[in-house]
Amino acid sequence: MLEMLINPKSAELSPWKMIIIGFVYGLISLALVHWIFSGDAVLSRYSGILVVTFCVMFSLPFMYFAIKNEEEKDIESKWGFIRLFEEHSKAIFYFMCLFVGFLLAFSIGYILFPNGSTYFKAQIETYCMINKPTSFNDCVTNYAGGDVGKTTMFMTAKDKIVNIFVNNIYVLIFTLIFSLIFGAGAIFILAWNASVISAAIGIFAKSNIANLPMGLARYMIHGLPEIASYFAGALAGGIVSVAIINHDVKSEKFWTILQDSLNLIVFAIVLLFIAALIEVFITPIVFKF
Repeated sequence: MLEMLINPKSAELSPWKMIIIGFVYGLISLALVHWIFSGDAVLSRYSGILVVTFCVMFSLPFMYFAIKNEEEKDIESKWGFIRLFEEHSKAIFYFMCLFVGFLLAFSIGYILFPNGSTYFKAQIETYCMINKPTSFNDCVTNYAGGDVGKTTMFMTAKDKIVNIFVNNIYVLIFTLIFSLIFGAGAIFILAWNASVISAAIGIFAKSNIANLPMGLARYMIHGLPEIASYFAGALAGGIVSVAIINHDVKSEKFWTILQDSLNLIVFAIVLLFIAALIEVFITPIVFKF
């Protein structure tokens, strides 16, 4: 029932509803993990993965039908590339709204849930591995205090851009592979990224709800184009996957679908490069820490 609260066609007309849907899915996922697994000595250690898993379960039907809807546009449409890209951008936008809903739910859960950080242990470890690899154990041990301190960086701006861009390309590749193998499967990587960013926001906000808007702004400046690129990649792979499932590979339209997917991938790569530039040159100026 919950997974069918909204369908892709109505989401195109009211994409902002997806923020509410994502928020509801995120909070319910946290609540289920808290009520069902928090008392389990073994499974409670994997709460971060379980929260993401529940979000994926809720979102899979919507993701599948949304991608199927976009694939049908490619097959039936006689539009040019610009018009078709405008149509796909609607899907990317309501996917992003779903992601923002996840992000808000996870961030608020991290801050307001009793011992909220315990539900994001895997995500915090990921954050520490990326931001403080030389003091990983101390970072993981001290995460509850919210002291992010200053990360020592010995890289030039060019090195930072290359490092960030290459890491994000890896995520884009995995997103593309997941969506090719299992049309809507990329939602796992995207929900996981939402949870990791939320943990970073919770740490940055020092577990104080008053600091949440600043934490969201800190990561969304470069995060939005980054996530948009991942959704573009997921859409590209998903469209091809659904076309193969529907045996459209035998039709002439399949080559149009491949070309359209390739254009989406190129667009995703350009967005990732722009996001890397923003993260290196703009975010540190606006948020000094």
